[in-house]
Amino acid sequence: MIITNQTVALKRDCAAIAIPAGTHQVLSAGTTVRITQAAGTSYTVSAEGMLYRIEGTDADALGLSGPAAETHAPPTFSERMVWDQLKTVYDPEIPVNIVDLGLIYSCDIAEHEQGGKKIDVAMSLTAPGCGMSDVLKADVEKKLARLPDVKEVRVQVVFDPPWSPGRMSEAAKLQLGFDLDYGGPQSAFPILR
Repeated sequence: MIITNQTVALKRDCAAIAIPAGTHQVLSAGTTVRITQAAGTSYTVSAEGMLYRIEGTDADALGLSGPAAETHAPPTFSERMVWDQLKTVYDPEIPVNIVDLGLIYSCDIAEHEQGGKKIDVAMSLTAPGCGMSDVLKADVEKKLARLPDVKEVRVQVVFDPPWSPGRMSEAAKLQLGFDLDYGGPQSAFPILR
């Protein structure tokens, strides 16, 4: 189990993505970071007054074990499998997956011309200028492309209609402290205000 708000010193130099700018950089060995979120297959850490995303494959730099590799045969493709994978992609600033945040506007699954499946996803972001757009888009593409029988994945980031907190699931609203009777945020997440 990973404990958030745990402070650790990086065990080695580590690739990171600055949040929300989306710029790639390297955090040096020995840098003290505080793990603010451990969701999906990445970690959000705070260091030197900034937020960074560190991939699960670099968990050892945090002194943690990375995600376990699957050793069993993959199951048969299903629509449920697609949605389950989408729920493993998390906004790096908000501890809620992109499905429950209401960022997935559509997910169309069709037969690929060369056999197998093709998946087209239209997704949005909580803020149009978010520098993490390419990172989240790549996460979705990578995770869906690993599903059995998937030959093609296309993800388009759209802003029409604009995202609003009203698109979130009831569970996400409760998790983020929204007053369900009032409908407005009572949350510590300023991005949602």
